[in-house]
Amino acid sequence: MDMHVAPAPLVESKALRLTLFLFLMSAMFMATLDNQIVSTALPTIVGEFGQMERFGWVGSAYLLATCAVMPLYGKLGDLFGRKYVMLSAILIFTVGSIACGFAVSMNTLIAARVLQGLGGGGIMVSIFAINADLFEPRERARYQSYSSLVLMASGAIGPVLGGAMSDLFGWRSIFLVNIPIGVLVIAGLMVFLPYRRPTRVPKIDYAGALLLAGAITSVVLLADGSELFGSLLSTGGLAVIAFGLLCAVAWVIVERRAPEPVVPLPLFANSTFSLFLIISLASGAIGIGLVNYFALFLQTTTGLTPSLAGLMFVMLTGGIVCGSISAGRMISKTGRYKPFAIASPGIAILSLLLMSQVQPGTSIFLIGAIMGLHGIGIGLGQQVPVLGVQNSAPKRDVGAATGSVTLARMGGASIGISIYGATNAAGLARQDFAIPGLESIEKMTPQILAALPEASRQMVADYYTQAFHPLFVTAAIIALTGLVCAICLKSVHLPQKVAA
Repeated sequence: MDMHVAPAPLVESKALRLTLFLFLMSAMFMATLDNQIVSTALPTIVGEFGQMERFGWVGSAYLLATCAVMPLYGKLGDLFGRKYVMLSAILIFTVGSIACGFAVSMNTLIAARVLQGLGGGGIMVSIFAINADLFEPRERARYQSYSSLVLMASGAIGPVLGGAMSDLFGWRSIFLVNIPIGVLVIAGLMVFLPYRRPTRVPKIDYAGALLLAGAITSVVLLADGSELFGSLLSTGGLAVIAFGLLCAVAWVIVERRAPEPVVPLPLFANSTFSLFLIISLASGAIGIGLVNYFALFLQTTTGLTPSLAGLMFVMLTGGIVCGSISAGRMISKTGRYKPFAIASPGIAILSLLLMSQVQPGTSIFLIGAIMGLHGIGIGLGQQVPVLGVQNSAPKRDVGAATGSVTLARMGGASIGISIYGATNAAGLARQDFAIPGLESIEKMTPQILAALPEASRQMVADYYTQAFHPLFVTAAIIALTGLVCAICLKSVHLPQKVAA
């Protein structure tokens, strides 16, 4: 597409553009809600199926699949036209949701989440591409900000809705609710979205995308290695290390020769880009990766029902919104992003260390305040990596650089979930004692917990509190890595146009 002459909007009628935008936002809400809505229902799911060691994989599998396909969907839209690529993504996501709703074991649920993720990644990428076709550049900026509000709304509503639906209709309803939304959005886009024949045929770097997905998957498997293989030095663990290294080396070789690489290698020569990749990995691990574990912690140590645990997430999302809006305004005013890059992991470290001191009986209001503080930390740094790499990358690579930090954030979330899962499983394994009235700690649901005698509930709370303290300390160490990288950033003053 010519950079100087913007093509005419895909749809002339403003009313039709708004209608299409609403359908797109419904699809985005469905895809982003799905990662949040499962958090408060997960303890119930684990109670039904057992296999506590698979807890993290319900979130991790979805994020991993999303990461793997994100680089491909943009190019596929250029190749076949955005309409049919978007419709395919929604269809895959809806079929994945049906499979999740009828899962019969933890492994079938994880496989169904992979299928959902293959569609979810496509929905996210295609929405921004279709918005670019629908709206003029100036008008687009306003509508993209509405997209951010939808993302934040799904973060706030997801855990509350997941908890309430799990309590009222059972956990399967949180997946099956996607079916009517998916059908409605597919019908709306089929009827109202015109098909624009692609003007340029891109050279798709399938090998690069596949090798990058292989390398990220290997890291996630390694983080969970002690659970999956018994030891990192076992045959399975060493095979994953070898496979990951092979993928990484092959990826570098392929990217050097690819006409349109997934991540242009010259970007790594810029220290700002490399530092922001690590910062994005850390922010994904502490911003997205911890959500499911916060939900499990709240329900096991404070005895909150899934619905009430979901309400606690309003504090977290409220903090993210306050931090994000404040940082956006201040960066716009001062043109400096480094202070916010430093403040974000700094506040996260403080909130996580405070969380590691929470004991059974700690005031719910105090826990809510800590979650609010954690949210402010996440929000302050949310826009910084994108702003930073867009300002430092050459103009031709701005899209790839932006996509890379987004991918790093999702990859960081996936890796973080696996690290927390391994830490939590090790902590739970150390607590080896029987709890009166409870046949198996793995089969415990919030409903079973509520029915236990007070003394047994207290034992469960102590059991999980001891297991969770190392998890929060581990997350604080990940945040410390992000803080060190943020301190190493060059102090840049954004030009007026970028800061505005």
